[in-house]
Amino acid sequence: MVQIAPSILAADFARLGDEIRAVEEGGAKMLHVDVMDGHFVPNISIGVPVVASLRKATSLTLDVHLMIERPERYVGAFADAGADMISVHQEATPHLDGALGVITERGLAAGAVINPATPVSALKEVLDQVDFVLVMSVNPGFGGQKFIPGSLDKIRELKELRARYNWRYRIEVDGGVGAENAADLARAGADILIAGTSVFHTADAAEAVRKLQRIAQEALTQKV
Repeated sequence: MVQIAPSILAADFARLGDEIRAVEEGGAKMLHVDVMDGHFVPNISIGVPVVASLRKATSLTLDVHLMIERPERYVGAFADAGADMISVHQEATPHLDGALGVITERGLAAGAVINPATPVSALKEVLDQVDFVLVMSVNPGFGGQKFIPGSLDKIRELKELRARYNWRYRIEVDGGVGAENAADLARAGADILIAGTSVFHTADAAEAVRKLQRIAQEALTQKV
């Protein structure tokens, strides 16, 4: 089943508890949490204290995306705060294998992320050890951007490699995800659709999650 992971970057932080309850009602099983440092990406978002607060507020899986320089230095803090999944950028560390190992050693799901200009081949040495791969379908740093169509080719390539080598990673996609492309993403091979604006900037976040889930699953059914 394709999962919808609402991205709290687009949520109303003054009503964050209500926003989380709404997506839970809509059937979401995980929350995507973007951590930005103002260096690796041109924006600053949330940090360890907010992740710790989220952990107290929900039992949903916390998918923490570290858009920060040298992320391996902060894995332990986010693990202690309650993260269940942590992803790190190939472009953010010279020691991607080591960073992923730190995540795995803490018993968390480890993910590798690639930016739009980074090819899937840049991950060839770690695809056999990651739990998930996150394909950025916008340039990271800000929500509400338009989906980059070429991201579909990366998802298809990752799906093909997974099948060829019997690897186990899930495929996530983040950026410009909405009702208009959820079906194409599911058919291409995405297992987790990260959706921010298309969930939280609607009149009914719960229904927005249900709609994306429905579109994605129907696309897979039609494909069969």
